[in-house]
Amino acid sequence: MEYWPSVKSKKPTIQREFRGVNKLDSFSIGDSYATEATNLTSSKYPALTTRSGFSLLGSGFVAAVNGLGAWKDSELQAISNGTWYKYSGGAWSGVTGGTGLGTTDASFANFKGGFAGINLIMANGTSFKKYDGATVSNLATAPAGGNYVEQFADRLWCAVGNDLKYTAYRVGDDWTTINGDDADSGFITVETPNGETINSVKAGLSAMTVFKPSSIHKLMGYAPSDYTLITVTREIGVINNKCAVTIQGVMYILDDTGLYQYYGSTLPDKTFSEVVQYYIDNMNKAAASTCFLTSDGRYLYAAIPMIASTPDTLLVYDTQFKIWNVYKDWSPTCGVKMGNDLYLGDSTGKVIKPSGTTDNGAAIAFKWVSKPFGAGSMNQRIRWYRMHLVVDVPVGSSLTVYVSKSPSGDSDWTTVQTITGTLQSVRMPVNLGALAMGNWLRVKFEGLGPVSIYEWDREQEEMPLI
Repeated sequence: MEYWPSVKSKKPTIQREFRGVNKLDSFSIGDSYATEATNLTSSKYPALTTRSGFSLLGSGFVAAVNGLGAWKDSELQAISNGTWYKYSGGAWSGVTGGTGLGTTDASFANFKGGFAGINLIMANGTSFKKYDGATVSNLATAPAGGNYVEQFADRLWCAVGNDLKYTAYRVGDDWTTINGDDADSGFITVETPNGETINSVKAGLSAMTVFKPSSIHKLMGYAPSDYTLITVTREIGVINNKCAVTIQGVMYILDDTGLYQYYGSTLPDKTFSEVVQYYIDNMNKAAASTCFLTSDGRYLYAAIPMIASTPDTLLVYDTQFKIWNVYKDWSPTCGVKMGNDLYLGDSTGKVIKPSGTTDNGAAIAFKWVSKPFGAGSMNQRIRWYRMHLVVDVPVGSSLTVYVSKSPSGDSDWTTVQTITGTLQSVRMPVNLGALAMGNWLRVKFEGLGPVSIYEWDREQEEMPLI
C-alpha cells in the first residue's frame, strides 16, 4: 500500500497575480485566471480587489435614459422619455425647448461652425436638435431622418439610409448649399451587395468609420474633392451606433460575432477578447440591440444582456494590463465620458457615476472561482492540507473561502473559513475528510464589500500513480 509522504517540508504553491476571468478550457488556462469572476477589478493589479461602486446622480427619471451627452465637456445632458435634461446643482432639470424628442437612442456631437458659440448637436432619427447652453431648438435644414451625428473635418455628418450626409464647410445649420466648390454640403452613398443601411458613424482624427450590420467602411479626406470611401471588410459590422468606441487610438467594435480591436490599417481582430467570447456567444440575441460600449479612458466597458432584455452583464477590459473582468448589478444602456469621469444611464431611468465603495449604499457582492488544480498527471489524486491568504478585509466587509473537489459546478463547495479584519496573514487548515481522494481541487473567494487579496498559498500533496 502506498502511503502519503510527510507533510512537514512540503513547499507551498504561491500565487500573487490575479489576471481576471478566462472562459476558455478550464484545465488549460493559467493558474492566475478565474473561471468565474464577478464584481472584481484589476485596479490594484496584481492583487485581486472588489470593483468600485457607484453613486446616483439626482433623482431617477420615469423612463429609460435614451442618451447621455456632455456640452463643452463640462455640463452633463440626458434624454429620457422624449425630454432633454441637464444636470446642475445636484439635480436634473428640463431644458427649454427640449420636449417631443422621441424615445430612440440619441447621438451627440459638439460643434461651433457658424454658431455664436459651441452647440451640442443631438440626432436620433426622429429629431435633430441643437443646445446652446440655455435652450434646445431645431437644427435648420437638417435632413429628415438624420441619425448618428458626428463632427469631422470641420463639418457635421449624419446618416440617412445608405447616404452619409455632411454640412457646408464650418456651417452647422447648412445641409443644402451646393455651389460647386469644396465648401459645399453634400452626401456620399455607401452601397453594399446585401442592401443594408448605415447603422453607425464614428469620427476619428484622420478618418471616419462608417458601419453597417455586416460591413465596415472608411472615409478619408478633408474636402469633397478628395473624399475617398473604401470598404474595410464585408464580414464584420457593428450591432448599433453605441457599439464602437475609441480608446488611446484603438477602436473597439462589438459585432454579433465578437469584440474586435481595429487599428485602422489592418482588419479588425478579436484575439484580445477570446477569453470572454463565451459571453458574446451565449448572450440573449433577441436583446442584442441594447448592447453598448463605453470607456473612462483606461477601461473598456461592454454592456450585454445575458438573460434579461436589457444589459445585465458588463465585460470590463483593462487596456493597461490586458485583463478582463465581469461586473454584475449594473444595467447601463448608454454612457459618456466628461472630463476624467464616466457617467452611465440605464433602462430604469437612473444616471450613475462609478465611484466609492458601495452601489449607492448597497454592499457589493463579489466572487472569484479558480481553475481546477491537479497533479503532474490528471490521473493522480491530490489533497490540500493547508492554505494561507494575505488579505485586507476592512470593517463592514467579509470574505469566505470555499474548496471543491469537482472540476466545475456548485454542488459540493466546502467552507474553509470566513475572514474579517484589516491587512493580515491567515492560516487555513483544510477539511481532509470532505476533500480527500479527488483528482482536482478548486478554491472560491466570495464576500461583500471592499476586499483585497494579495497572496494565496496552498500546500498540496499528490498521490502516486498505482
